[in-house]
Amino acid sequence: EYAGPLGVLQPVADGLKLVFKEDIVPAKSDPLLFTLGPILVVIPVFLSYLIVPFGQNLVITDVGTGIFLWIALSSIQPIGLLMSGYASNNKYSLLGGLRAAAQSISYEIPLALSVLAIVMMSNSLSTIDIVQQQSGYGILGWNVWRQPVGFLIFWIAILAECERLPFDLPEAEEELVAGYQTEYAGMKFGLFYVGSYVNLVLSSLLFAVLYLGGWEFPLPLDKLAGWLGVSETSSWLQIVTASLGIIMTLLKAYFLVFIAILLRWTVPRVRIDQLLNLGWKFLLPISLVNLLLTAALKLAFPVAFGG
Repeated sequence: EYAGPLGVLQPVADGLKLVFKEDIVPAKSDPLLFTLGPILVVIPVFLSYLIVPFGQNLVITDVGTGIFLWIALSSIQPIGLLMSGYASNNKYSLLGGLRAAAQSISYEIPLALSVLAIVMMSNSLSTIDIVQQQSGYGILGWNVWRQPVGFLIFWIAILAECERLPFDLPEAEEELVAGYQTEYAGMKFGLFYVGSYVNLVLSSLLFAVLYLGGWEFPLPLDKLAGWLGVSETSSWLQIVTASLGIIMTLLKAYFLVFIAILLRWTVPRVRIDQLLNLGWKFLLPISLVNLLLTAALKLAFPVAFGG
């Protein structure tokens, strides 16, 4: 059975069920760390939404170091996961927590290096400035064309950071029951899933901002307005443009979330040694070479690479 027409209310029903379930704490666990773990997983994810620009003037706080603030906040998550695994006093939970910490550290560095290449081209750490650097040429101005290697590194890294298949090793059911979540129940258990999916949406939004032009349209709006014979300064056009820009940002993020879920259905899980080898022996050297290549191209072609 399902709730609502065509099951649309089922997620709400499942969420309410978890909220009202009994909160069980294992007898020999550390109660303080056991409670702090899920909180440390969720809070950094929600704080990271502060720097996500949904439109040109629609960002909660445009801090000068916005994109690195996100990387700093995301590095807090594995502490919460490790804390949850350790505090549970369960071998499967501990292994899941250790895997989560190792995985996050392994992919945080390539992710940061791929972001650094974008920062180098846009001459700013602000998410607003990064999107504005991609404006003016429509789809041809998006960073995905100037950073194809960084684009792939960033996508693989955020899949690993969000623990999506094929990188969901910390909670591999066949090996670790449910990993660091094994001993959790009720709302604390629900917080891990809330953190996972909210983090996936956040990563998709930032991916759209960094590589897909954020709120920018595939066609340059100034040229489109010229073809239609409409003044760019007209108030109604600016309102329509701002509204469509928000929709464009959300559509790009929705497409990326869809791709991530599609991968979950189609790609088999990798082994832990393959996961770590991919991060340290493959992505890290390539991301370093990509950063050096970006610096060289910035000097050689300053107009195209933001000199």
